[in-house]
Amino acid sequence: MTPPHIFTPLLALLLAPLLVGIINRTKAFVAGRRGPPLLQPYRDVRKLLRRGAVYGETTTALVRLGPVLNLATLVAALAIVPFPGAGTAVTFTGDLIVLVGLFALGRFATVLAALDTGSSFEGMGASREVHFAALAEPALLIALATLARVTHATDLSAIYGGIGIDTWVRALPALALVGVCFLVLELVENSRIPVDDPTTHLELTMIHEVMALDHTGPDLGLIQYGVALKLWVMGALLVGLAPVQAMAPWVAVATGLVGMAVLAVVIGMIESAMARYRMTTVPQVIVGAATLSAVAFVILLA
Repeated sequence: MTPPHIFTPLLALLLAPLLVGIINRTKAFVAGRRGPPLLQPYRDVRKLLRRGAVYGETTTALVRLGPVLNLATLVAALAIVPFPGAGTAVTFTGDLIVLVGLFALGRFATVLAALDTGSSFEGMGASREVHFAALAEPALLIALATLARVTHATDLSAIYGGIGIDTWVRALPALALVGVCFLVLELVENSRIPVDDPTTHLELTMIHEVMALDHTGPDLGLIQYGVALKLWVMGALLVGLAPVQAMAPWVAVATGLVGMAVLAVVIGMIESAMARYRMTTVPQVIVGAATLSAVAFVILLA
């Protein structure tokens, strides 16, 4: 029995915050601490949604629209990103380009909301976010184009549906490079260590988190929930490379869920083992990821 197409976004909406909980528990385990409960991200979002919001005198409606529009773009992305065994809710030719556009639109809304607060710190964080995005988005496009070249498909559902064991045997170097690129972009797009520290409180060194400093109540809750959704979307692109399409649908779904949990543990281990890079080093890391995806594409042309 094949899971319904609506199953994919519903699965993400329910389980995305759990990824953040697994990352936090992994970091606590490595540090020898007990750590917060796995469901703590759910509790944090619920608590924020029940609180009132405080807005500065200089803000406009943009500061309220930003978190909502960003969340809307991520929900739309969930509808077109496939999950192993469950497919996608919406599929059409060229949806991989739309996916990158949705990321850009959500980032644009977040940056506008940060600038609308009038805070110099949030403006600085917005500048860094746009700078890194200008490097990360081409890397993502090239990686997706490489997958399209491997599978000879033009939509994400067909691309990921065409990745099997025979595909890995035929294009192992290219797929491996794309997988590494996706892992780097998972850290970059979600502002995780070593790119950024989501738990820091030093405004001068923050990127994504500094843009949410003046957001409170439901707005901050939507931002935190959106962070979890983006972590899931980028993770699904990486986990979807696993050759599980030949399995029974529900077995493939279960395998995909295990893969997402393993990815969260890996991110937690990376954050525990590595220090944050200097701000000037981050662009080099992103360009390195873009180079990997470009090399993968060139390999297929040979």
